[in-house]
Amino acid sequence: MTPIPAGEPYLNERCSTGIPGLDNVLNGGLPEHHLYLIEGEPGAGKTTVGLQFLLAGAAAGEKVLYVTLSETLRELNVVAKSHGWVLDDIEVFEFSGRDGFDTSAEQSVLHSSELELGETIDDILRRVAELKPERVVFDSLSELRLLAQDPLRYRRQILTLKHFFAKQLCTVLMLDDKSSKSGDLQVHSIAHGVIALAQDPGSYGESKRTIRVIKLRGSTFRGGDHDLRLNTGGMAVYPRLVAAEHKYGRGIQVRSTGNPGLDAMSGGGLSYGASTLFVGPSGVGKTTTAMSCVSEAVKRGERISYYLFDEGIATLMQRCDALGLGLKSAVASGQLEIVQLDPSSISPGEFVTRVRHAVEQEGATIIAIDSLNAYLHAMSGSRALVLQMHELLQYLNGRGVATLLILSQHGIFGEEANEVDLSYLSDSILLFRYFEARGNLLKALSFVKSRTACHETSIRQFRLDSNGLAVGEALTDFEGVMRGVAAYRGSGALLGDAIRGGALAT
Repeated sequence: MTPIPAGEPYLNERCSTGIPGLDNVLNGGLPEHHLYLIEGEPGAGKTTVGLQFLLAGAAAGEKVLYVTLSETLRELNVVAKSHGWVLDDIEVFEFSGRDGFDTSAEQSVLHSSELELGETIDDILRRVAELKPERVVFDSLSELRLLAQDPLRYRRQILTLKHFFAKQLCTVLMLDDKSSKSGDLQVHSIAHGVIALAQDPGSYGESKRTIRVIKLRGSTFRGGDHDLRLNTGGMAVYPRLVAAEHKYGRGIQVRSTGNPGLDAMSGGGLSYGASTLFVGPSGVGKTTTAMSCVSEAVKRGERISYYLFDEGIATLMQRCDALGLGLKSAVASGQLEIVQLDPSSISPGEFVTRVRHAVEQEGATIIAIDSLNAYLHAMSGSRALVLQMHELLQYLNGRGVATLLILSQHGIFGEEANEVDLSYLSDSILLFRYFEARGNLLKALSFVKSRTACHETSIRQFRLDSNGLAVGEALTDFEGVMRGVAAYRGSGALLGDAIRGGALAT
């Protein structure tokens, strides 16, 4: 890193944090030659952020320094080894175990807190002046705060470090475990930027981890909470999706579902650049109908990503085989990607990142989420789901993708209220219902809404058999089908009826 010549204007260049998702949130990385605060409770991932920051600098040929007042070199190597890293290119200046921190020294008149603090700061300044690093990680401020004992002295020492590092053209991360009961606003006001790490243990499953940029002077950044995951290999940050940044306006295209009856009901077929909500009680055929649409798209050579939250992939494929949809070859070739996800472990940000990769990198034209009920459990609440889905659907619509959403209604016949109402977000709604007729439990469907096409208002019977999806004529002789209490008013034939000697038989 070349020092800025005297008289030259200051160039606010960026340096990578070593975490691509965090660089995206920061609009390219951290502005160079400033001091930043990384705060979070123990276990939030501060040390991992610091090490990735230094490793990125070392990979770019920079001199880097890790100043540790809390972690030992052995502990740092354990963290690095868990990620598959080697710290050979990182200079570690270790204070753990020095006399100034020994318990016996606390009893000595010769080791007052003020003297200890002064010696500690002087040692740090001396080591930085000798090495002249471009990047420094200071771990952690809690020990410095304890040594200072007085807020005024603590603030004065932080300012001393800040001004010294600025003259040395260092980019500095100061780690803080938030051990201060009142919150450390001293460093908040001094630091050029503040990044907060948080984790929510929840009631079940993995802890949900987030990162938030609280401030970044003179620079724009992506606000709000962003999900993250600590993986083997480092931290992965999943930036919050902002649909307004991805407007393409490709318009609506209608393509066949592969079933003439369903095409007629929907006004031509499946709308690309729009979302379709399949809603109805459990077991009525929502997933199978969606897979029937997917099967037709496979025949056209399209790529599809199907995200499965409820049932297993083996169960789904067995059902598709029984209906003659023949999707095994498409799955084997990668044309159809079926991803089974655990709602107790995946975060909303990670899921959106998966979807974006499928669309932008793999060229997926259909995205299916089965089901929203299970996906809801990955969210912090129904309001969060609605906001998340609004951004995701707007993004997919702008990309010209056909989005299939599966939502199960509570109760055997769907008579109970839903956990969340996404009807106003969906461009089209295909409603599924059970109804009783002639001593049999039958199934009906109807398009109750479509923003993209002139759809039928009729209610049709359908069934699933070895030939796939069969859609019958409009049920003009029935009333109350959508309420599940159909009343028969005529003599029209139903699917499966056979005419024998002029008599109607089931």
